Amino acid sequence: MTKRNVAGFLAYALPAFFALLIVGAVVTIMGIIVAGGWSSLTADFLLGAPEEGMTKGGIFPAIVGTFLLVVIMSLAGVPIGTFTAIYLSEYASSRSVLARLIRFAVNTLAGVPAIVFGLFGLGFFIQFVGSGIDRSLYDDGALHWGQPNILWASLTMALLTLPVVIVSVEEAIKTVPRELREASLALGATKWQTIVKVVIPNSITGILTGGILAVSRGAGEVAPILFTGAAYFLPHLPSSLSDQFMELGYHIYIMATQSPDVEATRGIQYATTLVLLLLTFALNFSAIFLRYTMRKRRMA
Repeated sequence: MTKRNVAGFLAYALPAFFALLIVGAVVTIMGIIVAGGWSSLTADFLLGAPEEGMTKGGIFPAIVGTFLLVVIMSLAGVPIGTFTAIYLSEYASSRSVLARLIRFAVNTLAGVPAIVFGLFGLGFFIQFVGSGIDRSLYDDGALHWGQPNILWASLTMALLTLPVVIVSVEEAIKTVPRELREASLALGATKWQTIVKVVIPNSITGILTGGILAVSRGAGEVAPILFTGAAYFLPHLPSSLSDQFMELGYHIYIMATQSPDVEATRGIQYATTLVLLLLTFALNFSAIFLRYTMRKRRMA
């Protein structure tokens, strides 16, 4: 066997081996989670409220809280990230000081630990913005917005996922051929009309990809919501944006680290982890199906 054949074999075998290793690890982890939580995954567990410090009852408030967190986070972060990416790729020049500052801020945010976002949310959204709203609009001295709630937690999570959205959308916009832009401008369309009618429709799949990545990261992060809105035991649904909420990831963390009887809640921990994974998969698959449908419609 020649050196070229050996190199070719290694170039094919090593990536395949490590890919199978990763798939095997994922399958093993999923198997352990399913085996440990399947027996506790009942209708009462999915649709019931927690009881007795979460040693009994269900996790329906945590499911709803996680869903609301992801939806509000996406509504706040994806549009801002998309418009920022459009500015960087379509309007800003390579010499623009503002564009360089934005790129520096995006790169910095991408490297900031998640717990720092939580502390920022506590200091800015709750103690500054929320307390300012309470002082301006209310005279009873009670805390309305100057306390942890689902809105501040969602906005904090939106900041965390913003770099992912900006980078993925900008890369998607760059894949649109320049000839399409030039043809649109040559036909008399304005810059904004070209972006709306040509650039965005041809990069919509990349925009949805950014949203999918944001949902995947936001649904699994716990640190940013530790101080900004999550509660461990809250056996009712949030009635407004100023209410605290239960969240599946935070719930798993508390049960695994601070439960007085870990063995008694082990099945609940596995079942909650399984529900979180299924919810994340459902949100991702919904976005992927929407992306596929829009791509197929555009091609037709």
